[in-house]
Amino acid sequence: MGTKVAKFGGTSLANAAQVRKALAIIQADPERRYVVVSAPGKRSGDDIKITDLLYQVLSERTGDYAPTLAVIKQRYAEIAEDLGVGLDLDSYFADIEDHLQNDPSPEFFASRGEYLNAQLIAACLGWTFVDAADVVRFSRRGRFLPDDTDAAMTEALRDIERAVIPGFYGATADGIIKTFPRGGSDVTGALVARTVDAAVYENWTDVSGILMADPRIVDNPPSIGRISYVALRELAYMGASVLHQDAINPVRYRGIPINIRNTDRPHDPGTWIVPDPTPDPAGPMIMGIAGKPGYAAVTVHKSQWVGTFGIGWALLRLFGDAKLIVDLALTGVDTWTMVVPSADLNPVLEDLLDDIERIFTPDTVHVRDDLTLVGVVESGTVPRGTVTARLADALVDAGITTHADAFTGDIHVLAIDTARYEDAVRAIYGALAGGRG
Repeated sequence: MGTKVAKFGGTSLANAAQVRKALAIIQADPERRYVVVSAPGKRSGDDIKITDLLYQVLSERTGDYAPTLAVIKQRYAEIAEDLGVGLDLDSYFADIEDHLQNDPSPEFFASRGEYLNAQLIAACLGWTFVDAADVVRFSRRGRFLPDDTDAAMTEALRDIERAVIPGFYGATADGIIKTFPRGGSDVTGALVARTVDAAVYENWTDVSGILMADPRIVDNPPSIGRISYVALRELAYMGASVLHQDAINPVRYRGIPINIRNTDRPHDPGTWIVPDPTPDPAGPMIMGIAGKPGYAAVTVHKSQWVGTFGIGWALLRLFGDAKLIVDLALTGVDTWTMVVPSADLNPVLEDLLDDIERIFTPDTVHVRDDLTLVGVVESGTVPRGTVTARLADALVDAGITTHADAFTGDIHVLAIDTARYEDAVRAIYGALAGGRG
């Protein structure tokens, strides 16, 4: 098939037993030549992730941080000892303490979980450790530099047959550690896959692919078999949490498929993310449902507005000047609705309303807060309009009001009251997750 890049998440590497599973997966296929790792995650529900412990050490730097640092060191020591691997933890933790006293950068501390885990996995495999600080480039202000990264990573991996690379972080040209947002190890894996022109980018986690709906809301939802890059990015943006949304673009433009797999069930096929999946005629009408809370809708109405040139542009510019990202913009007869994050809107709301009144002299302006955006992705198994009709009927039957909605391509986006979100997911799933009947 060709070179594979395998990224393992924190739950897949939380303890020695999980690391053994990951090592068996890697060694089962010689085409898995590049491995990207996260920091060890929780071993149980009441455990603490290594990254959070590192942040805790930083917060304790002016007091007694030694007990927390010892807990972190012991986690790695237990894994290394159980796997029979020698690792010079003393020197690594001496470096952490030196930074704690002389250069207490939050991003440096956040990165050490991945750094130490990659050292550990590289030692287990006997592979080359490649520090992400040497190959993932950021500006001094923390802006990711894709072209510089591509050049540095290409040069570093050119003559390395098999490598382990820590995820989540990189560095400036002069070595200052910078990090991606949480979940950024997915992005690192995608960057490595792009650099080596991988045949597939495998993302190993604790579920057998991307589930059609949240299992906390819907009982035993199936995983999605195949989904397009575009649809997956929409679901990720709307709250589907299996894959970081920024991990899609690096591989999308090279046509590299992503395969979401389960470390605990390695024989499950998982979810394939591909350019243009062929719909299964016998499959469900929708691929997935996801939701993102924390939104508000600003609806502006003025009689005889319809047909007036430039209204939408002027409103969007006004919201842009207020530093508001408009996630959903809708127009009707004499009415415009802008859906924006509530946390960004609230501090500027009074000034925004004053500006709307001054510029447009509207008849009414209505603000509705505490909304959730729901994304529903069609599968393409039924004629256009079928899902739209079934979706509307399902919400009406459940007594759920839609305050804004849009349909672009195969994606339906709805704004509903957050209090009714779980009811909406159940209603949509019940009406649309089955076959064509």
